[in-house]
Amino acid sequence: MAKAKYELLPNQEQQGSETKHETKSSTTATAKDVAAPPSAVPIRWTADGVPVCGDPMMQRSQWQSGIFSCLGKNDEFYSSDLEVCLLGSMAPCVLHGSNVERLGSAPGTFANHCLPYTGLYLLGNCFFGWNCLAPWFSYPNRTSIRHKFNLEGSCEAVTRCCGGSLLMDEDQREQCESACDFATHVFCHACALCQEAREVRRRLPHPALTTSQPVLVMFPPGGQTMAKQ
Repeated sequence: MAKAKYELLPNQEQQGSETKHETKSSTTATAKDVAAPPSAVPIRWTADGVPVCGDPMMQRSQWQSGIFSCLGKNDEFYSSDLEVCLLGSMAPCVLHGSNVERLGSAPGTFANHCLPYTGLYLLGNCFFGWNCLAPWFSYPNRTSIRHKFNLEGSCEAVTRCCGGSLLMDEDQREQCESACDFATHVFCHACALCQEAREVRRRLPHPALTTSQPVLVMFPPGGQTMAKQ
């Protein structure tokens, strides 16, 4: 039996080619959509293990007081701010040791930082006429405070005020901020110590209040009487 042969009309051939082209295009688009992975959100971590998603510069918080706010703010920490101002002016070694003690809260932290600071302070004032050696020893504590509380640095603060953006990676930005921390301690040393003290006192309690052991108080029983029969 002879097989029947069919011929497509020109219009049918054009419709068939268009259908194949549309099917191929949709298949290619679907493959692209499936192959393209979602953009990963960068996640960074603070010193306390708190995740920071997205641009770290947009997530950083500001210092609770300015570097020249010598008397602090008129709040519940006002008396502490006055103490900080007096210590920063007359006994910066004590203030620096207290700041490191609150931040680290390790045994012997106060003495290990207060005594070396005192020696550098005396050497700088005796041989150079001003406190030029102690800032080399104290400025890393400012960097530690920035990392622990995810605070913005001087470069970020200037950039934010000017309305620009830092065109550098994380390592370059951190090197710039560390240099700014050192310059802040060299040229505004007492003010920098006071600002750091106000920040840690508002955010962290004194180690003596957190490491104290609970006291068990026992009361003797009350007077007992025998019932009459």
